[in-house]
Amino acid sequence: MADYKLIGKNYQTPDLVAKVTGKARYAEDYRAEGMLFTKLLLSPRPHARVTRIDASAALAMPGVHAVLTAEDMPAPPPPPAPPAAPPAPAAQGGARGGEQGAAAPNAGAPAAGATGNSRPAGAAAGAAAAPAPAQAPAAAPAAAPAAPPRPPVPAEVALTNEPVYEGEPILAVAAESEELAAAAIERIVVEYEPMPFVIDPLDTLDPGGPMGRAAGNVFVGAGLETLRWTAEEVASARAGTFPANAPASETLVFGDVDAGFKEADLVIERDHYQQTTGHQPLETRTAMAYWQNGKLYLHGSTQSVARTVASVAGWVGIKPEELVLISEYTGGGFGSKIPGAHSMAIPALLSKKLNGRPVMMRISREEETYIGRTRPGYQGWIKMGFKNDGRMTALDVYVVEAAGPYRRQGDHATSANNASLMYQVPNMRFRGISVATNTPPGTSQRAPGGLQASVMFEPMLDEAARKLKVDRIAIRKMNGPEGEAVFGLAPAGAPPRARNKLTSCFVKECLDKGAEMFNWSERITRSGQRRGNKATGVAVATGSYTAGSIGVDGLCVIKPDGKLYIHQGIGNLGSHSVIDTARVIAEQVDMPWDKCEVVWGNTGNHLAWASVQAGSQTTYAHTRANYAAGQALKRTLQELAANDFGGSPDDYDVGNERVFRKGNPGRGMTFAKAAERAIQLGGKFDGHEVPKELNGMTKASAAALAGLGLMGVARDNLPRDGQTYSFQAAFIEIEVDLETGVYKIVDYLAVADVGTVMHPNSLGGQIHGGAVQGWGHVRSQKLVYDPHYGAALANRLYNNKPPTMLDVPVAAPMRWAAVELPDPSNPIGAKGIGEPAIGAGGGALICAIADAIGDGLIRRTPVQPEHIMMSVAAGKPSYEMLTAFI
Repeated sequence: MADYKLIGKNYQTPDLVAKVTGKARYAEDYRAEGMLFTKLLLSPRPHARVTRIDASAALAMPGVHAVLTAEDMPAPPPPPAPPAAPPAPAAQGGARGGEQGAAAPNAGAPAAGATGNSRPAGAAAGAAAAPAPAQAPAAAPAAAPAAPPRPPVPAEVALTNEPVYEGEPILAVAAESEELAAAAIERIVVEYEPMPFVIDPLDTLDPGGPMGRAAGNVFVGAGLETLRWTAEEVASARAGTFPANAPASETLVFGDVDAGFKEADLVIERDHYQQTTGHQPLETRTAMAYWQNGKLYLHGSTQSVARTVASVAGWVGIKPEELVLISEYTGGGFGSKIPGAHSMAIPALLSKKLNGRPVMMRISREEETYIGRTRPGYQGWIKMGFKNDGRMTALDVYVVEAAGPYRRQGDHATSANNASLMYQVPNMRFRGISVATNTPPGTSQRAPGGLQASVMFEPMLDEAARKLKVDRIAIRKMNGPEGEAVFGLAPAGAPPRARNKLTSCFVKECLDKGAEMFNWSERITRSGQRRGNKATGVAVATGSYTAGSIGVDGLCVIKPDGKLYIHQGIGNLGSHSVIDTARVIAEQVDMPWDKCEVVWGNTGNHLAWASVQAGSQTTYAHTRANYAAGQALKRTLQELAANDFGGSPDDYDVGNERVFRKGNPGRGMTFAKAAERAIQLGGKFDGHEVPKELNGMTKASAAALAGLGLMGVARDNLPRDGQTYSFQAAFIEIEVDLETGVYKIVDYLAVADVGTVMHPNSLGGQIHGGAVQGWGHVRSQKLVYDPHYGAALANRLYNNKPPTMLDVPVAAPMRWAAVELPDPSNPIGAKGIGEPAIGAGGGALICAIADAIGDGLIRRTPVQPEHIMMSVAAGKPSYEMLTAFI
């Protein structure tokens, strides 16, 4: 590992004191003179058409100023593309075709069509678009006319007259207080025409079943189609046996799955269910807005500051340059706030209607449960084949995904893609259906598809290991990836193509290091051990996910005060990456950290174009971008010194806050003096001339900062050949009470492959936080619906049940480690970590439950005590296997 002064060291981030003292200001902390409050009227029905609104009684109330309805919404921007396909393999020489999140070389501000449902490109590794058919030979008969394109699904807007899920906002009221706004809502009369709705995806696959959207019941690309199973197939699923031969809307393959199963000595099949869960960040999607001097000023809660500007501008109907977005602190998002939220438009448009008067919209926990996005649920089937030595020969998986009402999600295809990576299976098939349901919209939730993959596949790997008498770490190592491993599936019938490859992979090293730290060889002697009514479960699991994108910008300025100002377009949602990655620039020019100021969270302060703050992309993307900016800053310092003192730039070095002649440190100048000279010289030295390939947002920021000091600005044009993923291995011990089904986590260790560790304390927090979130998915968190009325029954935290501190081991503290092997495609060697932690944590827990009570008994999450208690007593699964939302 390189000997860095800043990177890899613990330090106090500049936002820490503000957070612990309460001085950090989140969206709902802002107040302005004359500020009004708004409350929302939410649809009480899962699908309906609004036939009449009478707000006259509300508007007659003193202190009620305005009502906003769907008629006040601007025309929606163009619909987003469907979730991205696996990135195409990079060409030799480091070309970046299909790279995740890369900005076009001369891109200006992001397209206004970006939406709150956008998934970070590459994070959902679903099907690549099928290649166009080869042109028919001249002698061939004329082809039939192409089918007309599917009409796109109507775009989601902040307020609607056709709610497609319970809780979708219909209108908003602005009043002098929240209490008055809430009272006004009660005075408004809204009449609805009920429409058909779908809660459980199996309902709409039934012949003659309801259709949650008029255009179809299954998302295919950006549109909808109609797909039905036979009555017998649906009945089979209702009885708990997934119909593995039922038709699917998408199929991806690699190799020959039938041949692979013929080679197998052991074949395991399992039905499987995973629940839909709400994101439930601590901070709801509150927003406050006002207009001043022709610009919208919006305080909001978003993950990705730079990438949210165009989204909000599109929803409000303005140009991106007419928006100043302020989001210095965000209380979590988990993917639900990737580029903001549609609801941000509501206070903005109310304020505009009221001549710019400030409007605050505070979102309650119940409202957050409705509009705060969900992780799609799964109903499915898995079949795995193994040789006697534990090597996997084939994998077949079918998943029906509850996608919500607005667009295909692609988690199901991502799960399959992750399996092709983690198990290096030579023959694989994925079939899937993304069903339109009248439940809250789905979107990326931490490791979308990655968490589900670990929970689906890892217990089956353990079952095979037990039946074949192979060590559970050994079976993962013999099937696992390493180095530049290849992976990925392709649409059935598509011409062969090269597979994706990794830039690095050290998951086997994670397993080895974890086995030693966890004392695996001794610990597994307690595996399945019974002591009265208590049983011990010991397990290991792995997780992986995308961990980096490229093509974004870095921007910094040394000013005459001698300080280095680093302008970051990254969001600050608690991961520290907005600060951690800034240290790369300081490292490049040997600037003391106490002389650095990180500028973030307010686009009025001239930020650089940033990656989407999602999909574990940020650490990798912005260590690269800031390395490029740091190198540009260093070169500019060298060129300035050569200009003033003679010689070539290479004759000069930087350090100790000076640029100086090599071998003659006295011949040079301080950074402060260099900043003064840069302003005098202008041009490339002070930011009046910048690289042409910069994104338009960075160019505008550089222009605003030009003349204030010596500027370093660059786009990440560094080469990369392959796709960057991070990995994690998790080790766990649990205790299960077989009489009550209650289980507790006794011990936990996770070992991560994240390349160079940037900030140890922050990394530990990400690893442990992800684990606890994965445990919540396995043991408690879910959404519940009344199937007859389509009404939500779990819209508060106490019945939605996200994990708490009570889920954390008490007797032994959670532990973590990293293998600390750098990724060669990153100049610092760093990769992201946020996603793999949740998959490894969730996978380890469900594997431990099976280790304690027996294989095959648990095929449904969340795993509740009654599932364990009844299934252990009966010796078979004793619960509804595949029914959704119960």
